[in-house]
Amino acid sequence: MQNISFGYIENELKKVEEQFEKHLITETPLIHKVAEYVISSGGKRIRPILLIVASKLCGYDGDDHISLAAVIEFIHTATLLHDDVVDNAPLRRGKASANTIFGNEAAVLVGDYLFAKSFKVLSDINNIKVIKSYSDATTLMAEGEVKELVKTADIKTCEKDYLDIIIKKTAVLFACASEVGAIIAGKEECAKKLYDYGLNIGIAFQLMDDALDYISDKEFGKFIGNDLKEGKLTLPLIHTIERANQDEKEVITNIIYKKRLASKDLKTVLSLVKSYGSIDYTISKAKDAIKKAKKNLDIFPDSKYKNSLIDIADYIIDRKL
Repeated sequence: MQNISFGYIENELKKVEEQFEKHLITETPLIHKVAEYVISSGGKRIRPILLIVASKLCGYDGDDHISLAAVIEFIHTATLLHDDVVDNAPLRRGKASANTIFGNEAAVLVGDYLFAKSFKVLSDINNIKVIKSYSDATTLMAEGEVKELVKTADIKTCEKDYLDIIIKKTAVLFACASEVGAIIAGKEECAKKLYDYGLNIGIAFQLMDDALDYISDKEFGKFIGNDLKEGKLTLPLIHTIERANQDEKEVITNIIYKKRLASKDLKTVLSLVKSYGSIDYTISKAKDAIKKAKKNLDIFPDSKYKNSLIDIADYIIDRKL
């Protein structure tokens, strides 16, 4: 988010980074080594930023938002560690994934540690509404991950199934980050609006991620068509299958079921996806979600915090990564 200025929360973001170090101090050096490898690998801290800015928007003036922002990144990092093991992903953010460097066992166990540590920090804050928000989010995220696994290479996956997966797997953590900012500020009347704001930018984030997988190549930190190689039916492919003729559907089905894709297979699917306008369709759905997200900010008076949330929403569509 290099084109958005967050100078007014720079000190708080530094404190969040300090929280990472504080909570990763253990008697087992491998935990720090693996977690630090992922946390410091170039993430944009969008979820912690959302939480901090949302809390400021609602007038919060305490310190709990720092720890809560660190927790949201810990939970996100834990899911990345687990995802890369499930997907057998060799890359994460353009560099070797943690499971490639440290092994699947270490990646899974350190992910478990980060989840456990997150709820230890939450218990110390002792706000039941905050704990519920995080608990609800992590439960839905796990459900989304399992549903995605079940739907792997399932040619019958429809757009409704896909949206349910990305809402649970990705969007609910964005929603949690935004909502918690209002909860700790005691602005319950604003919590639902910020939850819906976060949910919709999370939906847009994943839609753009899935569109970029078909067009962005290696600069995105993974190879083009990586979702296809993993048997994941994301919206660009679902949209294509729903519009393809019977012969084209058979070609796509045979390619999805292959254990190893040849470059010609990938080119065939990419050509079909583009011919049916499926990338443009996916991006249009992301833009619709961003409009819904921004609409939820109408209840708030103009401020630099509101402007930042609008800028974040715009960034989701404009990002290259």
